[in-house]
Amino acid sequence: MRRSLIAAVAVTALATPFAIVATAGSAAAAPAAASKPVTDFNHDGYADLAVSAYRGAVSGTSGAGYVSIVYGSPSGADTAHAKQVDRTTAGVPGDPEEDGSFGASTEAADLDGDGYTDLVASNGNAADAVLWGSADGLTKGGALPGDYVQQIKAGDFNGDGKTDLVANSQSTMEVRYGPFTRDGKPASTSSVENGDDGPQELMVGDVTGDGADDLVTGHAMEEMQHSSRLWKGSKDGLSKTSTPTKKFTTNGVIADVDKDGYGDLVAREVDEVSEMQVYDAGAVRVVYGSASGFSSRTAKITQDTAGVPGVGEQGDPDLHDRGDQFGYSLSAGDVTGDGYPDIAVGVPGEDVDSSGDTGAVVLLKGGANGLTGTGAQAFNQTTAGVPGVSEGDDYFGEEVKLTDVNKDGLADLTVGVPQEDGTTKDSGAAWLFRGAKTGLTTTGITSFSPSSLGTQEAGARFGGELS
Repeated sequence: MRRSLIAAVAVTALATPFAIVATAGSAAAAPAAASKPVTDFNHDGYADLAVSAYRGAVSGTSGAGYVSIVYGSPSGADTAHAKQVDRTTAGVPGDPEEDGSFGASTEAADLDGDGYTDLVASNGNAADAVLWGSADGLTKGGALPGDYVQQIKAGDFNGDGKTDLVANSQSTMEVRYGPFTRDGKPASTSSVENGDDGPQELMVGDVTGDGADDLVTGHAMEEMQHSSRLWKGSKDGLSKTSTPTKKFTTNGVIADVDKDGYGDLVAREVDEVSEMQVYDAGAVRVVYGSASGFSSRTAKITQDTAGVPGVGEQGDPDLHDRGDQFGYSLSAGDVTGDGYPDIAVGVPGEDVDSSGDTGAVVLLKGGANGLTGTGAQAFNQTTAGVPGVSEGDDYFGEEVKLTDVNKDGLADLTVGVPQEDGTTKDSGAAWLFRGAKTGLTTTGITSFSPSSLGTQEAGARFGGELS
């Protein structure tokens, strides 16, 4: 599974000022206005998808990597007009390099404040690239100045309504405050030195409800997981000091699942030994936010929680048998239109049949009582109406992303499956489930892959990153 191999995580991106907190509660509880997550490169109101094939060949160069841009439309994902971006795209710095893995890390946000979502793509051996949004979609690219970084996430850390970027490298974590110029330069920067266990994960959202995004960082060193940390945003920007959460946290999102005006951290619960995570049955922990930061209120959800389909299964290290890894990937969005964010949970190690590690996705629904197992749904490739065939080592659910592709006010679920076999091994594919008042539905479900988009297929691992 990819995070066990090259570690990357995506957070839902915004074209408007960044906050993953859904519609706020009472003004007294939290004065901050909410904003809806949407990636809209051509600003037509339909959410678009950036689907990475970070091992795809480009101009005959194996492993160079590319990103497929699939625009939203009234009928859902418009695969007929998909666009490929890579190191050969006009303005993108560098050239295709063998095993360069362009697109293994992406982030979508409106950097220059023109109303069009832009795309940052990296993880190659050249400078990080930015593709600029326009009425025609993503257009000519350019370089994002600064040292090569491991991860970039967008947010509004000073609450001024401009998109900022937090960029994490091996030695420093730098905040680049927007707006950005078209040559990629921020209005200002601020940085803090990383320790030996410098951030492995970046999770962004407004925990305190003050209108400025906060940052949660996940930490590990060698085989040991360390406590995640909360860095508070304010009108003065992101703090240079952090508070330990005293939780071992990976692969999280921040969403106001109980709609009280404070962002809640929804993340995979892990133990202290990182190398054993691949054998975990998995669990999702919710740490609820408050005006002062994270509160003492928490919840734990597993496949053994009442209402959650399936059974949590632990792996066996001696047999190299992976666990279910419930919570391996997470995304937040309002699927049912009730105003409460729901959480898509990837379960890539789920054993649907005897072949093993076929994978599944589960939808957990938010509500006044927070995130629970009530009304949860589960889907895999054996579910009636889902295209494809369930096969061992597919890891269905390795990537998940909730966003409203057809602009009906209900979040749709994109599932990335980079190890799906097409006509070649590990070519990858993506599935798009429609949102409905009752939850996710297989009615109108679509799937697409490199072969259907006309891009390079062999070993591409299409769907390995979603923005």
